[in-house]
Amino acid sequence: MEMPLFKEFVIIFALSIAVIYFCHKIKLPAIVGFLITGVLAGPYGLGFVKAVHEVETIAEVGVVLLMFTIGMELSLGELARLKRQVFLGGGAQVLLTILVFDALAMLMGYEPGQATFFGFLAALSSTAIVLRLLQQRAEMDSPHGRVSLSILILQDLIIVPMMLLVPFLSERGSALSTSLLLTGLQGAGLILLVFFLARKFTPRILRSIVGTRSRELFLLSTLSLCLTIAWFTSSLGLSLSLGAFMAGLIMSESEYSLSALEGILPFRDVFTSVFFISVGMLLDVQYVVANVALVGGATVLVLLIKALLAGGAAFILGFPLKPAVMVGLALCQVGEFSFVLAKAGVSHGLMNQENYQLFLAASILTMAATPPLIALSPRVAQRLASLPVFARMKPRPLEQEMEQACSGHACASDHLIIVGYGIGGRHLAQAAKRFGITYRIIEMNPETVRKSAAEGEPIMFGDASQSAVLEHVGVAQARVLAIMVNDPPSTRRITDAARKTNPGLHIVTRTRFLAEIGPLMELGASDVIPEEFETSVEIFTRVMMRYLVPRADIERFTQAVRAEGYQMLRTPDAQGESFEALSRQFPDMDLSALTIEPGCVLDGKTLLESDLRRLHGLTMVAVGRGGEVMANPDGTLRLQGGDVAYVFASHADIAAKAGLFTGRKRAWETADSPNAARQDQQG
Repeated sequence: MEMPLFKEFVIIFALSIAVIYFCHKIKLPAIVGFLITGVLAGPYGLGFVKAVHEVETIAEVGVVLLMFTIGMELSLGELARLKRQVFLGGGAQVLLTILVFDALAMLMGYEPGQATFFGFLAALSSTAIVLRLLQQRAEMDSPHGRVSLSILILQDLIIVPMMLLVPFLSERGSALSTSLLLTGLQGAGLILLVFFLARKFTPRILRSIVGTRSRELFLLSTLSLCLTIAWFTSSLGLSLSLGAFMAGLIMSESEYSLSALEGILPFRDVFTSVFFISVGMLLDVQYVVANVALVGGATVLVLLIKALLAGGAAFILGFPLKPAVMVGLALCQVGEFSFVLAKAGVSHGLMNQENYQLFLAASILTMAATPPLIALSPRVAQRLASLPVFARMKPRPLEQEMEQACSGHACASDHLIIVGYGIGGRHLAQAAKRFGITYRIIEMNPETVRKSAAEGEPIMFGDASQSAVLEHVGVAQARVLAIMVNDPPSTRRITDAARKTNPGLHIVTRTRFLAEIGPLMELGASDVIPEEFETSVEIFTRVMMRYLVPRADIERFTQAVRAEGYQMLRTPDAQGESFEALSRQFPDMDLSALTIEPGCVLDGKTLLESDLRRLHGLTMVAVGRGGEVMANPDGTLRLQGGDVAYVFASHADIAAKAGLFTGRKRAWETADSPNAARQDQQG
């Protein structure tokens, strides 16, 4: 007997595998692949899936789980750390986008509620696509990466009030005011309930459940919490999404939130995939073909306006032109949660089918355009910055403030220039200060510059890839330039600009990627430090020291590794020469750790008195006592019970003489006395 919907889901998942594999090959995001799968499988495509409504109903679970994980991942600490960028930058981007698209829709004759709703749809960007691409490019810690993250955090927060307002945008007058007041009271009551559950009730329940050590019970409890609160808010007339978000906030306050998130993610990914596929099923391909110019124009308009407004938000935060342009190009697409809002808008009469089809087509195209736009953003930003109209721009008030903050630090000669004042830059500055080395800092985060300048640091605000900025900190007179930023394209541009400005400058830069070493050296870097290999060298050094490998051998090995550009670590079968030589020259020797037991023959004797090397062929290279290891002990060291003796000798001698460390004094003293030795010779 055939199960309802079973065939549809088999088709959906089989087709999605092929489509997403193809998208991966051409470097399109997986979300675009799911949308294309829906287009192909749906009634407007190849018609493989007939039960579209049933698939949509199941896909709603994906929305609930998506909101649940957003609530769990919301970090109050992250909000506090980035509060200015989140609330000022993110608030400016969302508000300006809503106002601009609202005004455009009003000019086109739409009702105020509809126009505001269109602004909601346009204000959101794709968190999943943008963060994934920035992580792949190792640009999360770059200035444009931090600003993009801050704006996306605000967008994730604003989703909840947007979802609450959708039903009321189609109402008017006193009915709207009454509905909003009632919803506000319900929301306030729900927040108080969430606070009570998060602080008093939920932790106790979860503690009992975790105490059973049953993963299945914990997972079922997590899902039950999410679905129960979502159903409760829905029964109050609020949305399922709000309840799921609140459930996520409750769980985020628990010490078990990471375990819960780990268990939920596979379910979220599967059901969210079904949601995007269901959205793609609603796209009418014939509408797109018949309205190519309209769809193309809407796509370009959305990309252009959103890029300008998101870049403007970064500009408001005080960032210079280049990172602002890169932020704009990163956030110019329509977000995945706009699809959730759009479906709610259709059900409340805020969008007709023609508007919905135009929205779907343009949104999918903006998402597909995101990867190439982010890849091109450094070059686009560089080109725009070099245009005469921007090159002649006077510094804005914030930039002038930054200039004044560091104007008291006169340029020196033979100094160090640090580009990037993150953790690595701070450590380098502290070391320079401790050893009396004059240094100057260049940083692109205005908030960091403000705080550090107030603390007396010689820091200036600017883009170090610009020769004028480098000249301002005296690059021509500097001895060393240390590039401590995490953005590979910016690192290359800074290296190139610094080398052209001062051919004799020693440039030290770090990189996360092995592939960056060659290009950076070609651009003029003197030393390129790959983080992964330096970590390996440090771990190797610590481990070998615990095995009592001579420090000179360790230092020779690490110097050889660094001198040849880490080639030794890149070759899997590379071996150290000193260790090979040791194995060849002493094939039967071993280093053993033996505990000196209280009352044994060595207990209380000095090394000179024990005469281990002459009488027994044992060389004691170190002694461990009280958690410390004393290497190369001299003859005056008196051994004690409980010491750990590190002995170098042949395998046979170590096995035969182990009783010295565990046996009774009298037996060994008799056997090793001079009289006993003479009697053995006479015998």
